[in-house]
Amino acid sequence: MSVRNGREFLSIPGPTTVPDEVLGAMHRPAIDIYSGALVDVTESCFADLGGIFGTQGRVYVYAANGHGAWEAALANVLSRGERILVLESGRFAKGWGETAAMLGIAVESIPNDGRRAVDAAALEARLREDTEGAIKAVLVVQVDTASGVVNDIAALRKAMTDAGHDALLMVDVIASLATMPFEMDDWGVDVAVAGSQKGLMTPPGLSFIGAGKKAVAAHAKAGLRTYYWDWTQREGPLHYQKYCGTPPEHLMFGLRKALDMLLEEGLDNVFLRHRLIAGAVRRAVGVWAEGRALEFNIVEPAERADSVTTILMNDPPGPGRLLKYCEENCGVVLGIGIGELDGKAFRIAHMGHVNAPMILGTLGATEMGLVALGVAGARGGVDAAIDYLARSVPA
Repeated sequence: MSVRNGREFLSIPGPTTVPDEVLGAMHRPAIDIYSGALVDVTESCFADLGGIFGTQGRVYVYAANGHGAWEAALANVLSRGERILVLESGRFAKGWGETAAMLGIAVESIPNDGRRAVDAAALEARLREDTEGAIKAVLVVQVDTASGVVNDIAALRKAMTDAGHDALLMVDVIASLATMPFEMDDWGVDVAVAGSQKGLMTPPGLSFIGAGKKAVAAHAKAGLRTYYWDWTQREGPLHYQKYCGTPPEHLMFGLRKALDMLLEEGLDNVFLRHRLIAGAVRRAVGVWAEGRALEFNIVEPAERADSVTTILMNDPPGPGRLLKYCEENCGVVLGIGIGELDGKAFRIAHMGHVNAPMILGTLGATEMGLVALGVAGARGGVDAAIDYLARSVPA
């Protein structure tokens, strides 16, 4: 018996649901890559991306996923043998560091158990020890989609300033951009990397870099530069040079529409919508956790992201049965645990093109699965989510 027929709910933290309007904008013929309408699309997208990053600096677009943006960022500002400091808080800052290591960069980490945000005091202490300035860059994610944590980027920059250290601050905002505030210039971020498939509501395949003045200065002497990733090449006068070749036209058409939708809603309203929907998820998980069969991965409530919630499953079989039940019987695809949480956790994404009915449907299917599987304390989570939203969104 199944009640899955109908529109599938994709509740994983990327790719997220692509709006019909974005899909429609992509459904058009290819056009000239050298002049005309596509040039206007490029110029307007670059300008609006700068606003979403919160920067007056330069913005670059790549036909690549977020891992490509990681490599592009590193290659444009660093040289082989230079040292970086990776601030772990889950899977993805560590992965960025692994990318750096393959490029011949010396990688040092401040470890983290994946259940708390980065410790700004530990960062400051390590940088004070580096009296020779060997550390050239600090790498961190704003939101780690594996752990579900959000890091305080402004506090980390303050720690670097208090330490009197000149390292670049490089931030992965792939899972946070357009879901919560990010102020690149105001927070003193030198390099920011993002992708199209999460808060920006566009299919996978585009990645973005925001580069501040300090990063551009470092670029001039970087030794890892390659033709495709190189910022200088992409500053050329010809339109196709912005993409180092043929532009990913249809993804740019989709991005243009997605940006229009975000700007029409207003970024402050976008952030509020994400906070409210995340709050509803946290209310539901909090009730389910009372039965002790599951719990939040991030132990400190203030450190839980507004874009994804990671839930540890203490039920001995793990989350596999629940994931299978929700997909096969309800048409709801929940996120798997990844990295060290593989087989131990599941994730509920609440980022991008998502509203109250979508998240309540996801929570309802999850609770249905928990009840059907006889998981202790499974009832009442959806009621708590509804109560929270009803109070937060009054008549």
